[in-house]
Amino acid sequence: MKPIVLDRDGVINLDSDAYIKSADEWIPIPGSIEAIAILSRAGFDVFIATNQSGIGRGLFTHQTLQEMHEKLSLLVTRAGGSIAGIFFCPHSPENDCNCRKPRTGLLRQIEEKFSCNLADAYFIGDSVRDIQAAVSFGCKPVLVKTGKGERSIPKLHDLGLDSFLVFEDLAAAAQCIVDI
Repeated sequence: MKPIVLDRDGVINLDSDAYIKSADEWIPIPGSIEAIAILSRAGFDVFIATNQSGIGRGLFTHQTLQEMHEKLSLLVTRAGGSIAGIFFCPHSPENDCNCRKPRTGLLRQIEEKFSCNLADAYFIGDSVRDIQAAVSFGCKPVLVKTGKGERSIPKLHDLGLDSFLVFEDLAAAAQCIVDI
C-alpha cells in the first residue's frame, strides 16, 4: 500500500470562509480531479482527511456532506481514478476533539481502518493545521498555494515549520510526487 493524504477544502475544491454547504457549492479546483486520478493510477491509495466543522456549527448535515463526497468520488471515478477513503471531523473547535486537525485523530483512523502506516506518506494541505498534523504524525508535509496556502506560508515560518514542499496547486504536487 502506498498511501497519500489530501485535505479537501482549498486543495481539491474551492474554499469559502462562509463554508461549503451543499453539493452545488462544492466546486473542484481546475486540475484537482485529474490530479487525484493521476495519483490513483500511479498506485497511490488516496485518502481525504478534512475538518468539516460546518456540521458541528449546524450549517449543513451529515447527509449533505455525503452528497458532496459522492460528487467528488464520481468525478474522480469518471477521470479514471479512485479514492480509498474519506475521513472527516464533524466537530466545531469548541468540542476539543482528537480528530480535528491539527490533531492527528483522522490519520489514526485511516491507519486503523486500512491497516496501513502513514509515517513518511505525503500529506497535501493548504493550511497551517494541515502541515502541523502532517509533521506531528511523521508524514511528508506538502503545501499547495490554493485555498489558504499562500497566506499560510509566513505563518508556518513564524512557527518554525520550514521543512515542507510547496506547489502552486494539487495538479503540480501530484505530478511531482508521481515523477519521484
